[in-house]
Amino acid sequence: MLKKIESGLESTIFASRWLLAPFYLGLVISIILLFVKFSQEVWHLASTVITSSESDMIIGILALIDMSLVGSLLLMVIFSGYEIFVSKIHITNHEDKPDWMGKVDFSGLKLKVIGAIVAISAIDLLKTFMNIPGDLTDEQMNTLLWKVVIHMAFVFSGLIFALTDKIAGDTTKH
Repeated sequence: MLKKIESGLESTIFASRWLLAPFYLGLVISIILLFVKFSQEVWHLASTVITSSESDMIIGILALIDMSLVGSLLLMVIFSGYEIFVSKIHITNHEDKPDWMGKVDFSGLKLKVIGAIVAISAIDLLKTFMNIPGDLTDEQMNTLLWKVVIHMAFVFSGLIFALTDKIAGDTTKH
């Protein structure tokens, strides 16, 4: 009797992983929403290319790169997270299957996420630097300083994640 209860409980817990599937579908919808914003920005850049300054164009292009990185990050989280926590995606011989798909574990996903966050933060920081006026107010200087501090916190976090993963990997090999 106890074994039957245990088996039923374990089956229920195992099946509960499917509760995560709607989260990944929500992330797919967020890629669609991001694509709408991306398209709007492309349209805006294309319609103002003649009248915009070089600096405004570069900032607009950096915004596109930023959205592209966020979209790529979402895709990595969707594919890897679904495969790690819910179920394998069975598209074995599809010619467009990314090489990394099915090979990224939780540790690798964590490093890819922090790497993308650092890249996104760096692009935002670059956009901020390109918009610096000739004379900075104290408020603008504080904002700039905080953006640099936050970016460096992301960089430091990435390094710590990589270091702890390396240490953990080295200890499991012995």
